[in-house]
Amino acid sequence: MDAYLFFHIIYKKSGFSMIKKSNIIFILSFIFSSLYLIWRTFWTLPLNQSMGEIIFAVILLLSEIITTFTSFELIIHKMRNVEKRLVPPVLQAQDYPEIDIFIATHNESVDLLYKTVNACTFLEYPDLQLVHIYICDDQNRPEVKHLAEHFGVGYIGLEYNQHAKAGNFNHALSMTHSPLIVTFDADMIPERTFLMKTVPYFFMKDTKTSSYLPIALVQTPQSFYNQDLFQFHLFSETTIPNEQDFFSKEINVLRNAHFGASYTGSNAVILREALEKIGGFPYHTVTEDFETSIRLQKAGYWTYSTQESLASGLSTTTIPSMIQQRIRWAQGVIQSIYNTHACTTSSLSLGLRLSYLCAFLYWWSFLTRLIFILAPILFALFDLQFVQCHFGELLIFWLPSSIFYHLSLNALSTQTRNQRWSQIIDTILAPFLIIPVLLETLGIHQKIFKVTNKKKATMHTRSLFYMIPHLILVILTILAIIRYGMGKYGSALFYSSVILFWLFYNLVTLCFAIFFMLGRPSYRAYERFSIQEAIDIHFHHQTYQGMSVDFSYVSLSFSLSLPFYVPADIPFYIEIKTDQYQTTLPVQLLYVKVVQEQWVYVVLLQDTPEEDYRQYLQIIHDRKHSLPSHIDEWSSLYDDLYRNIQSRFQKRQQEQRQTFRIPVEQVFHLTNGMEIFVVDFNYHYLLVKDFQGDKLKEYCLNWYGMIFQLRFKKQVNHQLCLLEVINFEELFFNKKALKVFLQHLIYTKVDET
Repeated sequence: MDAYLFFHIIYKKSGFSMIKKSNIIFILSFIFSSLYLIWRTFWTLPLNQSMGEIIFAVILLLSEIITTFTSFELIIHKMRNVEKRLVPPVLQAQDYPEIDIFIATHNESVDLLYKTVNACTFLEYPDLQLVHIYICDDQNRPEVKHLAEHFGVGYIGLEYNQHAKAGNFNHALSMTHSPLIVTFDADMIPERTFLMKTVPYFFMKDTKTSSYLPIALVQTPQSFYNQDLFQFHLFSETTIPNEQDFFSKEINVLRNAHFGASYTGSNAVILREALEKIGGFPYHTVTEDFETSIRLQKAGYWTYSTQESLASGLSTTTIPSMIQQRIRWAQGVIQSIYNTHACTTSSLSLGLRLSYLCAFLYWWSFLTRLIFILAPILFALFDLQFVQCHFGELLIFWLPSSIFYHLSLNALSTQTRNQRWSQIIDTILAPFLIIPVLLETLGIHQKIFKVTNKKKATMHTRSLFYMIPHLILVILTILAIIRYGMGKYGSALFYSSVILFWLFYNLVTLCFAIFFMLGRPSYRAYERFSIQEAIDIHFHHQTYQGMSVDFSYVSLSFSLSLPFYVPADIPFYIEIKTDQYQTTLPVQLLYVKVVQEQWVYVVLLQDTPEEDYRQYLQIIHDRKHSLPSHIDEWSSLYDDLYRNIQSRFQKRQQEQRQTFRIPVEQVFHLTNGMEIFVVDFNYHYLLVKDFQGDKLKEYCLNWYGMIFQLRFKKQVNHQLCLLEVINFEELFFNKKALKVFLQHLIYTKVDET
């Protein structure tokens, strides 16, 4: 069957020249890389050196071949001049089938599950009676069963589960019946349109036979609403996207060319008939999701990945749990490839077999990264020779290959990853994945499945123990630079430039690994979501219009155009309306601050009615989150280094006042004729300079039409004192007069500035 019959081919005319240039770069890179590897293979091995040097030289050569091969497998997909997408049909309401939603949980908290179940109850569907939501709990916990009953959704408990998530889901399969199944991890919160944007794919038809296309799986990208460790630890939350975006939104989408996208365990819709045909979710692997997609493809089904994120969850927030997660992924991928013979089976196309070979080799890239770090160290520090060539040969073969390879990798990415960040991430992970990958390749399996811990870490997230291998490599690299560069001048230094450049480049990536392991203070117990929505603030029979700044599960902040008085000691209400949701939240002021000339109020949620809180959760999660989706191309290596160094020595400044200090810096006349110089005021007090009045008397100030009754409160220092506003409530709960007063005060001050 010709796959192209079922694609809507979309030509990006405006981007044609860029595609053409990229293809030229790809072709030149392929030519120069091939010439380089041929030269390396037949003319550079140091066969006259010791056996140890020859073995390491061969390993170094194989590392270069593997790295180039895995890159060009992706480049071949990218070189196609068109963007291919399956465009699902528009269905009539009666065409939507029954659907079962499985929310898998093992030991996750009820609070975490609450958000996911809540979002599932808001999913849009023509007939909601056809949507069956189940919490699949393989710990059979009473509190989780109570949560299901509270929301009116199904509960499928399981005791003595021996097969991790696969056993949990297969048990749920045996107790349900709908033709389509949605799977969500416990932390993955779907947008309301999830079903409406995924279910129609299963009703695409062959234009020749009018039969349905053999689509068994529609995978949407894994997306995350909190900063991952690379963003957080490296102070890059505004410059790089989530590390997993590169796979979910690029590599997995590229596999659509063979209808071979990988199932990632959550945020997916699966055809029950296809699952039953392959015997359900497989058991003998710790990545049952990855193996499920291979078995579906072997059975003749298509697996497809969309580009739009429709559900978001939590990235792991501790270094040990992240490393354990990556080890599990590595072991599971190797297990699944072995179990299914994915690289050799005739049941898969050649393109898919090559993709799975590259998936296997990817986990060996961490060894190759370590080899690339060790090779120049061993040469410069111990005079071990692994490449036998002249400087001129390097300029002829290595230099053009390196330049075009670098350009091709940058052209390969659609702004979610570049070569520099790939090498930084691989350097961070390399010491911890090499041995598990080797053992799994040799058939030594992990026996115990461990759920990734996603509980938010607070205070400091450093992990000095995991820094040890990187610290050793940093010391060796510095010693190598000193020894190799010492005493070299002129032409000798020039001919040594390649090795020195290699050492310095590796040193920079190792410094990022050290920064990563040093961690970063984490002061927040809950995530904050940058969300801008119009809000109404109701207090003391007054209503003010503001704009939200950010939300969390226990607090929110908003900005007002003028620094109106908001009470600190009594609750008030915030009303939020969007196109889909509406909520009224009782809150109490925590503190105020000025951010980029905005008057920002931070408030704590009080006892919120559950229906309002559920709506509030949807306002937070039923949207695309604000973390970067593209890498900041203007952020250079120098910028990243400088930001990390500066941020680590910068003291955290946190001003938490319950009223604003509004700068004044003006002379006024009291009603008795006495002059006072007002420095600033905060509604309750005026800060006055060089006050000469009687400290026992009361005074009046006519200030932009408002009569302030004042009395001396206390001396701050020899120059400054506080005058208390006696008629505070009378003045500042008069919305109309207060607005005029603040406009005069703020804008007059701005004009003077």
